[in-house]
Amino acid sequence: MTTQTTFQAATQTTIQTTARTNKTIRFCSVQMRFAVAMVLSLMMAGCGEAANYSRAAFVLVDISRDYAVELDKAKRLTHYLLTRLNSGDSLAIAFIDNSSFTERNIIAQETFDFRPSVANQQKRAFQAEMNTFVDKFRQPSYHSDITGGVLLASDYLAGMDATDKQLFILSDLHEDLPPRLKRDMAVNLKGVEVVAINVKRQVSDNNDPASYHQRLASWQQQVEQSGGRWQLVHDMAELERTVAVR
Repeated sequence: MTTQTTFQAATQTTIQTTARTNKTIRFCSVQMRFAVAMVLSLMMAGCGEAANYSRAAFVLVDISRDYAVELDKAKRLTHYLLTRLNSGDSLAIAFIDNSSFTERNIIAQETFDFRPSVANQQKRAFQAEMNTFVDKFRQPSYHSDITGGVLLASDYLAGMDATDKQLFILSDLHEDLPPRLKRDMAVNLKGVEVVAINVKRQVSDNNDPASYHQRLASWQQQVEQSGGRWQLVHDMAELERTVAVR
């Protein structure tokens, strides 16, 4: 074999080797780009899920003359929720009185910051607002517009982009509307878990126990017909055992 033939053979081998190498590099490059795209896609999907997974809770506290003595339980419920809600979650609390479908009924509302230190400050301020309301409370309302409060809560929760939505009601569930109020309208509770807590029996219930159970059944029916889920909890201890904010 001449020197020229040997050189040509070596050159051809080098060209073939280089081609195979370039092909391998291109293949690896494509595979790498595909892998990176998949990782980024999964990361974005994960971020989207995290952003959408939040919770919103609304608390209604009855301050009518038959239930106002139970107000201290509102402090405990507020503390309970604040310890379980996280950054990005929302909480509002309002009172039920003669006319409950108004902004003035809202005692406090907050969406908690994603910075833990800021969120903790917000929670302390929220609890302080609730404590101040209870401590300064003097005059119970003569009537109880529960439906108006539920409408207020429904509007609030409908405006929250939250995965889990809960409405907590501290009341005897005895609605006594002033004559001027009109409340015969549909309430949107789709996807909302409604938790009635400490539904106190009235004096009249002692004379006619069936009226107490009829009252509970009526509210359960209203909630479920409005798209919500109903749960009755007798006291805070039971709440802490069975209806923890998830």
